[in-house]
Amino acid sequence: MTHAHEVPGDAAWSAPVRAGRTITLTALADGANATMLIIGTDRLDRLNIPDTLKSQMSARIKPGMVLMSDRGLALATVIASSLDWHDCLTGARPDRLLLLELVKHGLGEADLHGCVNFFSKVAVADDPRASLAFVPDHAHAGDTVTLRADQDLLIFVSTAPHALSDGTAASVAVQLEPPAHLETPAHLETLVRLETPVHVEDPELREEAVRALRLTRELIA
Repeated sequence: MTHAHEVPGDAAWSAPVRAGRTITLTALADGANATMLIIGTDRLDRLNIPDTLKSQMSARIKPGMVLMSDRGLALATVIASSLDWHDCLTGARPDRLLLLELVKHGLGEADLHGCVNFFSKVAVADDPRASLAFVPDHAHAGDTVTLRADQDLLIFVSTAPHALSDGTAASVAVQLEPPAHLETPAHLETLVRLETPVHVEDPELREEAVRALRLTRELIA
């Protein structure tokens, strides 16, 4: 069954997502930002940004990347996106939106962790400190990103503006859909290529991403 929900600007939402389902976020206005936390329903695995970036040699989240947990397991794979850059370096805006959602699931402040700011981009500023600067006008209404849950997850989404942005909040649509087909380990290496993401420099999964996916499939089988 497909589930659709609109998260208004400056609001938060959360939901359990079964393995294999896809999660599609759609920006409903220019400048939208969707900050996402991801935790395995076993409460043992949570998104680890440093490991995700190091293992796949990237400083951004883009199509073809596996979002990994602190145990090296696959949480979700970015299978398509209209943008080639989603920020994951600057964290969430310091408000209580995500914390309020965590409390609904019996979690708390200690469970706040590294996040992905979908639809947002930061770049190195042209200053002596080479500081990070928010890039305005990166996302526009209609931009989308789709993830596939690689294990049972809890996802938490805040639509507050990016932490470095002085813009206004915008609504984001969330759609959860059941898997179109059952995947086998033999399909893992080609899965991302077949989904044809937009703006992919190297569509093949990196070796560490394939290892994480295989290990996750073995554990949840």
